[in-house]
Amino acid sequence: MNEFPNSPIPQEQPDEVTLPVNEESVQEAAALTEEQPAPAFTALPAEQTVAPAEQPLFSCDDALSQGGAAPAAAVPAGGVSLGAKILLVLMFLAIVGFCVFCIVWDLQKGSQSGGYLAGDVINVHIGQQNKPDTDPKYLREDGRYTYEGIAATVMPSIVQIHTYRGGMVIGTGSGIILSADGYIATNAHVVNNGDSFSVTLTDETVYDAVRVGYDNKTDIAVLKVEAVNLPPAVMGNSDEAVLGEEVCALGCPAGFSGSISTGIVSGLHRKVRSESDTFEMDCIQTDAAISPGNSGGALVNLYGQVIGITSSKYVSGSIFDSGSYEGLGFAITTNEALPIIEELIKNGYVSGRVRVGIQFYEAADVAEATGLELPRELDGVGVYITAMDEDAPIAQTELEVGDFIVEMNGVEVTDYDSLNEALDGKKGGDTVTARCARLEEDGDIYYFEIEILLLADTSGDY
Repeated sequence: MNEFPNSPIPQEQPDEVTLPVNEESVQEAAALTEEQPAPAFTALPAEQTVAPAEQPLFSCDDALSQGGAAPAAAVPAGGVSLGAKILLVLMFLAIVGFCVFCIVWDLQKGSQSGGYLAGDVINVHIGQQNKPDTDPKYLREDGRYTYEGIAATVMPSIVQIHTYRGGMVIGTGSGIILSADGYIATNAHVVNNGDSFSVTLTDETVYDAVRVGYDNKTDIAVLKVEAVNLPPAVMGNSDEAVLGEEVCALGCPAGFSGSISTGIVSGLHRKVRSESDTFEMDCIQTDAAISPGNSGGALVNLYGQVIGITSSKYVSGSIFDSGSYEGLGFAITTNEALPIIEELIKNGYVSGRVRVGIQFYEAADVAEATGLELPRELDGVGVYITAMDEDAPIAQTELEVGDFIVEMNGVEVTDYDSLNEALDGKKGGDTVTARCARLEEDGDIYYFEIEILLLADTSGDY
């Protein structure tokens, strides 16, 4: 029987093969046998015949040189031939090599997928980056991108977000890819009322997304998709923005993905707040069109750097109350947004904040919002309480809806800025004293004080 089916089969096979044995080698082996334990083989006599069917492994070179027939090697008595040992060693090395390959491949795959193991410490830092390498075909003479270049290089980092509740779409918006493993920045108002989310890339790839965290005060949120090798945007230094500098707004207005509008930096360091009057943010003003659906998109300079997160929700005070204003859009500066984004990725909320548990009108808006005829003592004074959280300790105090808080922690309170000043340095569990006022039906003013136990704020609300 031929042990190697691929080897040439000899046309004529001799009945037996005579193996010449060196007499001196046999004598030396016999001498060694007298002095040492019996070896694992038995020397053959001077002439020994081996039937062809019992031939052990043989040399391929010999087989080829003799037309397929090869001289047989000695088989150790009761042992394993040298060829078989070599074959076993090769098989063992192959198995070890395959195991090592699987381990390395699994580690590499886990690294690429962004997966983490239990006990891993995750350090997240999404900071400012240098200007990206520019493609010469998209460059202007001054070294900046053309609009076509911005669309080609930055647009793949912009996504469309669908927000669902109960399986129904309740809103859409835009997002900015922050990392290759799937972190995405957007506006809080795009995702805060949803229970599930999807993200669509510019190549129409769709991913399910989870909400990592959101902050209503600043209107910033972070989503996460399970993906690898996504094209992250380049985050720039918004402090380097210059008045009159050309910019592009990238997003998905009215659900039209992959949209770009152009304009200039119309204003810097605009202190604006969202239409819900919650928190003032440092914003860039631009005349680039920012429409519903653009929220969460990117304001980009012509170096391809994101310098702001666009928000159609941000308005300056109540200047929009009497009508719409064209050519007036705002983007939260990256320098203001990035620390919040990092906190959301790390904790799911912005740490180090406290919550009182109230909703209110600022002093300047009370008369118009309520229709009350305020006495001189309360005109432009205090914040007017419109609601209190039932689970907040302040709801168990003497304060009622319709009362005023005129002072807190020794600071006169009239608006969000002064309230933040009063709470500066406080943490959850601290207690502050508030001086309050109530307008009686007869027009008298009743003043009283309360002790407020502050809550740690993980919601982004007041």
